[in-house]
Amino acid sequence: MTAQHTWDQAVEPMPIDEIKSHTDGIAKNIELVIEGKSATVRLAIAVLLAEGHLLIEDVPGVGKTKLAKALACSVDSTVRRIQFTPDLLPSDITGVSVYNQETHDFEFKPGAVFANLVVGDEINRASPKTQSALLECMEEHQVTVDGQTYRLRSPFMVIATQNPIEMEGTYPLPEAQRDRFAARIAMGYPDARAELDMLNLHGAADPLDDLNAVSDAETVRRLIAGVRDIHVAEPVKVYAVNLVNATRESPELRLGASPRSCLHLLRTARAVAALEGRDYVLPDDLQSLAVPVLAHRLMLTAEAQMARRTTDAVISDLVHRLAVPHSRGHRGAAPPAPSVQTRPPETGQDPYRDR
Repeated sequence: MTAQHTWDQAVEPMPIDEIKSHTDGIAKNIELVIEGKSATVRLAIAVLLAEGHLLIEDVPGVGKTKLAKALACSVDSTVRRIQFTPDLLPSDITGVSVYNQETHDFEFKPGAVFANLVVGDEINRASPKTQSALLECMEEHQVTVDGQTYRLRSPFMVIATQNPIEMEGTYPLPEAQRDRFAARIAMGYPDARAELDMLNLHGAADPLDDLNAVSDAETVRRLIAGVRDIHVAEPVKVYAVNLVNATRESPELRLGASPRSCLHLLRTARAVAALEGRDYVLPDDLQSLAVPVLAHRLMLTAEAQMARRTTDAVISDLVHRLAVPHSRGHRGAAPPAPSVQTRPPETGQDPYRDR
């Protein structure tokens, strides 16, 4: 295997103003392919900078794979695509040890996960056993085969697409697999204007054919290091914990959000703040991310399912009911009564920015 950047090697963090300008360039590049989905594109970039993995779920034909490929093509790094099918084997993903008759020894042949960006197309068409081959690499950034552990390249991101489980020939993702995705997004249908632009611009050729990279793996590592430095005030951390705890206490849910989801929520909020040019996180960031980061991990009770509730709706209700922290603190305490606004007033020093 070739030399690779390990996860514990330090890189120079990118300054916040450079993070914004650089990520704006990546977003504009992706939007050359994905019309009318600016918020979705920026969330996908935020998940990359939060060192998370992205699950794109929607009906066929709305651009799930296009978004995954456009993000991968925008970063000049190693990219592998896995087409998940019922006959796909776990060894196709992780790799396998092959006996070399010349050397009389086993040699490891790396699988498809040995890349910076791994695009898993239609992940829920493979069996649960094959899906589970991603568990170790998504959480620990390593692969263990025949007792040997192999580290993965940094950065490492899995961008998986899936059709709704009601579609024919699909298998639901295991709970442990879903919990490893930092966020789930739905593409949705484009509006009429965006769809007309798509016909005019892309009616004759695939836009991915002409898409050029505007970043690279080393730059992404610097972006990630810069995002790690984004400040989160104590009241905002408490708000994140209370939001996650609210899912565990909801009578409509039989499985609430995990501690891992709280980490994903905070890390992605840091990335969203950086994309907006801020070096601190606001409660607004957590609120906007609550559904994409938390909803796919939750399981409804039978009563909630009979009432045709969705996890998205439950999370939205919890966000509206949960108290928002006042801008001046209450360090380590539960948030006080709801504030009229979640963004701090324009009165000089931002209290959420205090370090």
